[in-house]
Amino acid sequence: MDANLRLWRAEGQSFFQRFLLWADALDPLLLLKSSNEIRRTRLLIQTNEKTLSEPIQNNQTKEAFLLSLSSVHPDTDKIIPVLFRPPAFMPITLPLVILSSAQHQAKRSFFSQFLFHTYTTSFTLVNGNGTSKAEEYSLQQKQIFLGLGAISYSACIGALPLAFMNRYELKSSLMQLVVRKLLPAPLLGLTSAFNVAMVRSPEFDNGIEVMDRNGKVIGVSKKAGEKAVRETALSRAVLFGTTFFLPEVLTYCVQRAKLVKNPRALSPVRMFMVMSVLAGMLPVSFSMFPQCGEIKRADLEPEILSSTEETEFFYNRGI
Repeated sequence: MDANLRLWRAEGQSFFQRFLLWADALDPLLLLKSSNEIRRTRLLIQTNEKTLSEPIQNNQTKEAFLLSLSSVHPDTDKIIPVLFRPPAFMPITLPLVILSSAQHQAKRSFFSQFLFHTYTTSFTLVNGNGTSKAEEYSLQQKQIFLGLGAISYSACIGALPLAFMNRYELKSSLMQLVVRKLLPAPLLGLTSAFNVAMVRSPEFDNGIEVMDRNGKVIGVSKKAGEKAVRETALSRAVLFGTTFFLPEVLTYCVQRAKLVKNPRALSPVRMFMVMSVLAGMLPVSFSMFPQCGEIKRADLEPEILSSTEETEFFYNRGI
């Protein structure tokens, strides 16, 4: 079992523990670390793996683990490209979220959401479970094809309400409220979850590796893959659904309370709210489910159970 997963097992049992780890690991300053520094931290971690059964006391070791969590894929042991590391997620998605929420024309909305879904889908692909068993070339082809299809579909669905409203000149206040205020949050949440399910579908089609408590690979499970993808899709839906919905509610409250007298000042206020909600929801979303997922013996395939007497099994959920 990779050192990152061992850390999640040792110090990520509760939501609060995972939240604190992610709050530190999502520090954008970690993106400035070089590949050589990351490799040195991995060497340091390997010499301290035996201490993972207890809370980390040494600050140097803790910093090394945080850099490893934010930079290294636990299945492949490879350094993640800098744009797709977890600390880069908020700085890149924030302007895309703001751009997507500010569009009132269907064509511009499609373009902005296409960019948004392209990045989030690519992030999901890079940070998913890396142990799906299939020919590497055909697997990559399938994931790219599914990803492009999901991105295009999601962008069309996101722009469709605006296109419908503008095409039939539906300008009533109720229609404006529904299309521009109420629909974007659930649509973005659902399409984000859909993209995760599509691009990571090989995980439940082919299965992912499951391990015993000692880190030994027991077999490849489709049920574990399905569980990993389902949990990640749900967390992504909560992240972007809340990020679109809550700022609208807060902006409405600010308007009703007349805290901002100049209408032009509402735009920067809303942008600040989007940034604050996204910054708060990102570690919450990543912490909703354990990174080192657990699955019970009764939930696994019989062919895996025949080779072991273990009752609990673990896998990398992915992000």
